[in-house]
Amino acid sequence: MPTAVVTGITGQDGSYLAELLLKKGYRVIGVARRSSTVNDERIRHLLDDITVVQGDLQDQGSLLSLLEEYKPTEVYNLAAQSFVPTSWSQPALTGDVTAIGVTRLLEAIRFVNPKIRFYQASSSEMFGKVMEVPQSEDTPFYPRSPYGVAKVYGHWITVNYRESFDMFAASGILFNHESPRRGMEFVTRKIANAVAHINLGLAKELRLGNLEAQRDWGFAGDYVEAMWLMLQQDYPDNYVIGTGETHAVREFCEIAFSHVGLDYKEFVVQDEKFYRPAEVDLLISDPAKARNQLKWEPSVSFKELVTMMVDSDLARLKKS
Repeated sequence: MPTAVVTGITGQDGSYLAELLLKKGYRVIGVARRSSTVNDERIRHLLDDITVVQGDLQDQGSLLSLLEEYKPTEVYNLAAQSFVPTSWSQPALTGDVTAIGVTRLLEAIRFVNPKIRFYQASSSEMFGKVMEVPQSEDTPFYPRSPYGVAKVYGHWITVNYRESFDMFAASGILFNHESPRRGMEFVTRKIANAVAHINLGLAKELRLGNLEAQRDWGFAGDYVEAMWLMLQQDYPDNYVIGTGETHAVREFCEIAFSHVGLDYKEFVVQDEKFYRPAEVDLLISDPAKARNQLKWEPSVSFKELVTMMVDSDLARLKKS
């Protein structure tokens, strides 16, 4: 039975990846930061089948200890301070966790067992002020937030360890991937949750920032399969993962509200306080390499993703 360590196990991606690995016969060791409140909502249904241990990308000793104890064959680094707006108010923390934390984990692997296969969760936010459209593995980075800058560091240190120490270190440059398990602070979940509240008469409006910002949105459940596939290859590499389609925040609103028979124009209010200090306007992937080499394809369409999220929040609210 292969063993996989997953940092950030309590997040959206961590929960979907854990489900996938369990189906494939892995022993799954999830790593979560110590906190005063338990945050296991997304993995509660898995707790009988996985092992959750305390660990922190800011603490080298905890990383060394867990690798020595559990002897994984694969490590998936999904942990990060991953909310872009927060990275402006907490830039040093974002850098320490999202950037330097990758180095700490790679160093732990190199010290304990450099044969461990490593996956780094890179991000389309690294492209920022895009140098070309669409964006591929060869597109230059121009990050527009402390989060994007930190992810660029994490990406390049992964490449550096691969080339310097002959480690199997792969990097997945994932474009926006959403699901009903997305955090409430992210715009897609914010929209879906607001639509459910408005439809049930529990709210009257939804305040958003830039409705014209465009993203390449896919389903998180599809994207974790790409992560796993990267670590099954003969050689480590970088891969862009996305749908190859772009949609505006406005279009997300339109589909979400119309799904319950409402017109978004009657409820959505643009509010300047939700604008980013430096906006990323157009992100769209060129996932040709992943499709050709990994044989990976997204299975959920944009419209299916939007309606899935709205239906999930409606069901949750009706139940409560």
